[in-house]
Amino acid sequence: MIMTSAPAVSAAISATGLTKSYGDKVVLDGIDLHIPEGTVFALLGPNGAGKTTTVQILSTLLPATAGQARIAGHDLVREADAVRTAIGVTGQFAAVDNLLTARENLLLMADLHHLDRSEGRRRVTELLHRFELTEAAAKPVVTFSGGMRRKLDLAMTLVGDPRIIFLDEPTTGLDPRSRRTMWEIIRRLVADQGVTIFLTTQYLDEADQLADRIAVLDGGRLVAEGTADELKRRIPGGHIRLRFADPAHYSSAAALFDATAHDSEALTLRVPGDGSVTAVRAVLDALDRASVRAEELTVHTPDLDDVFLTLTGRDRSIGEANSPKETAR
Repeated sequence: MIMTSAPAVSAAISATGLTKSYGDKVVLDGIDLHIPEGTVFALLGPNGAGKTTTVQILSTLLPATAGQARIAGHDLVREADAVRTAIGVTGQFAAVDNLLTARENLLLMADLHHLDRSEGRRRVTELLHRFELTEAAAKPVVTFSGGMRRKLDLAMTLVGDPRIIFLDEPTTGLDPRSRRTMWEIIRRLVADQGVTIFLTTQYLDEADQLADRIAVLDGGRLVAEGTADELKRRIPGGHIRLRFADPAHYSSAAALFDATAHDSEALTLRVPGDGSVTAVRAVLDALDRASVRAEELTVHTPDLDDVFLTLTGRDRSIGEANSPKETAR
């Protein structure tokens, strides 16, 4: 029988040695990226780490000093127009016209994308429905809430049907309900349409919720990359908590493990572990060999806050430095 392997997923975004400097000041110091199609990639970093600079370079708004990149299969420099056709960019601040209605804003984008009138209207109606803005379509944007403005801003980005979307801090300033609505929209874009999302965010839980892979940028360099779970397992402090119903079983387990915490009243032990299947299996096997029964086992791993603080040694606030931002669509 002939065995065939599954085809490799094509890269939506790839970059090698991407560098940006202003005189002696190095903003990006040779970063490499490989982002598969149909995934969410999150870029985290402290103030001034180079997140927005990375987005601006990859979206053709800013030339790199050195390095190469391909976006949707197109060379970033030689095929810049093809790159712009394939991408959409939504910045931190909603780029909508307050004096126009939601429908008028979308129709304006359809005209800018040179869609014919019937196709433009069809696309606008579809997007208004998808983003639950149909009832507000004829209202001026100045009357919209922050969440509605962000939804309209993303809908305007989608008028051109991009395959890759750069979201630069898309939920900044939104209330928790509006943030979760945006999360669901982003998930559907990936799951239903295979869109690739490049996300920068100042909310670590947002990256944890949405991203297939996360990279941490510090001082213009990528200091770590992996899934959220992989990054968490790199940080000390993970443990397996065991709770027992029987004091005798608790005492027997305490003799088995080099626990970092004992609670004889609650009958619990905290056993160091990285939360991996291998670590959990080792604990269960040890209990089984000693005929000790645990009532409950829970795995505790560091969160992304711990990862960020450990890798960067910076404050938890990771918003980009206060510098002018350009927005393209």
